[in-house]
Amino acid sequence: MERVRSRVIVHGVVQGVFFRDTCRRTALGLGVAGWVRNLPDGTVEGVFEGPEAAVARMLEWAHRGPNGADVTRVQRHEEQPEALEGFEIRA
Repeated sequence: MERVRSRVIVHGVVQGVFFRDTCRRTALGLGVAGWVRNLPDGTVEGVFEGPEAAVARMLEWAHRGPNGADVTRVQRHEEQPEALEGFEIRA
């Protein structure tokens, strides 16, 4: 099974709405590895790595976010997979 990796920067009202925790739980449920963190400018950065279909579902989720989020834009960058395991919230 081919692994893919996407790095995203999510813009909008995405901090203070449980974006990171919901992202982690969603990723673990889909079998996606990676991490998520808040950035000082009010955006959220995340890395999603795993099977192509599962990463695609995480990217769809990132465009919506959890209840309370108002996602206005998602920047996406494809990267080389690094064989990450698990999913963490970074400071």
